Amino acid sequence: MSDVITLAHGSGGRKTSELIAELFKKNLGNEYFTADDAAVMPKPEGRIAMSTDGFIVSPWEFNGGNIGKLSICGTVNDLACMGAKPLYLTCSYIVEEGFPVEDLEKIAQAMGETCRKAGVKIVAGDTKVAGKGQVDKVFITTAGVGVIADGVNLSGANAKPGDKIIVTGDVGRHGTCILLARDEYGIEADVKSDCAPLWDAVEAVLAVCPEMHVIRDATRGGVGTVLYEICDQSGVGIDISSEAVPVAPEVRGVTGMLGLEPLYLACEGTMVMFCPAEYADKVVEALKQTEHAKGAAVIGEVTAENKGRVVMTTSIGGKTYLPQPGNELLPRIC
Repeated sequence: MSDVITLAHGSGGRKTSELIAELFKKNLGNEYFTADDAAVMPKPEGRIAMSTDGFIVSPWEFNGGNIGKLSICGTVNDLACMGAKPLYLTCSYIVEEGFPVEDLEKIAQAMGETCRKAGVKIVAGDTKVAGKGQVDKVFITTAGVGVIADGVNLSGANAKPGDKIIVTGDVGRHGTCILLARDEYGIEADVKSDCAPLWDAVEAVLAVCPEMHVIRDATRGGVGTVLYEICDQSGVGIDISSEAVPVAPEVRGVTGMLGLEPLYLACEGTMVMFCPAEYADKVVEALKQTEHAKGAAVIGEVTAENKGRVVMTTSIGGKTYLPQPGNELLPRIC
């Protein structure tokens, strides 16, 4: 196989077959991975959840991962937010002509490793090659299917006054990491993306709180956007404490210099959970026993007042409305 991707690799001929066999099947293969027009898998019992997501992150590689790892985590976590154990994924690649094969293999390796860690299998896919300059190196779309645990009913419309609001870890790390990776501000800081698959955290939480009301992945727009989405869907108000929101010191340093609010920066390994107050301590403790949620914390509660608004108690005890997100959210991470 050549050192770079050529238009022939997307033609459907011999070069395409070589790419699938020597790169994708090698890294992503499993018993359901198919060369046919569609994969055939056993039918899961119970309700299923489906999700799809596109990834165009720039740069494609960053501290803590790359677009391949991100594409698996994004869809796996979207399924998990509905209480669904991820089972199967499909993926579609659009690769720019001239993209190094070695780099494409790094992406496929990361996808395979993340799939194995998350317990999910890629069963089918597609590859297209775009002309030079038509795409920014590589775009990936993944779609997934998972089976929902019995008795689980999660929705952004389920938040109730009195619910405690929990984040599974510190906020704003992925967005800050991508900002630094673009090297547009001349800031040097060691900020690692939180990109991670989180089904194990959700599974642990549902075991101690089957009455969980809401789980949401805080990706584009971060935790702040999620809070406003839940306000709107459930018709409630939200009170949070700025002191309770976990932010890594390196993230706080970078965002402080740039005048950015960490609550509005993307996370790729942090979820927001709403649960009845009596379960909050058990939920936090269960999260802290999992690999990627050791920084879990209660940051606020749902109220019947100030419907549609997020009220934040500041470090000096004052109260202010968290600004509603609007226009372009920076940095654009997908």
